[in-house]
Amino acid sequence: MDASIASAIAVVGTLLGSVITYLFQSRGTRRAEQYARSETLRRERLAAYSAFAGALTDLRRGVVTLWFRQQRAPHGDDAVREASLDADRLGAVAEHARFRLQLLAADSRLVGLADAAFSSAGAIRQAVDRKELAEREGHFHDAVTAFITAASIEAR
Repeated sequence: MDASIASAIAVVGTLLGSVITYLFQSRGTRRAEQYARSETLRRERLAAYSAFAGALTDLRRGVVTLWFRQQRAPHGDDAVREASLDADRLGAVAEHARFRLQLLAADSRLVGLADAAFSSAGAIRQAVDRKELAEREGHFHDAVTAFITAASIEAR
């Protein structure tokens, strides 16, 4: 009888050890999966935020080029049409980057800052003289800086 009790205790101990090992391993696996998922999302956000900032910078360059060409040829010529097409294309690229950012951003404030930066790039086109152009570029720079600052905090 002592042998059967000892055998039963050994079997129960082995089963209990197996169950405990399984629980610890499954918890560790869940943690590893959560970490991998959050790290992947962080990297995707960082890529989306930097792509948006880069697209905005390209858009600003395109809009400023268009503005200067319009000043030289107010009634339009091939150079103005080419610059206008380029600015429109860059605007579409920036808008696409903004949509991706909106899908990935966890903070609605960041989306608002992105929208403000996008709008400030378009506002450059409406400048009536070089002084106003410089002011609008300054507003654009401030808006992009505010976006980048908030994005870097969220991406950490």
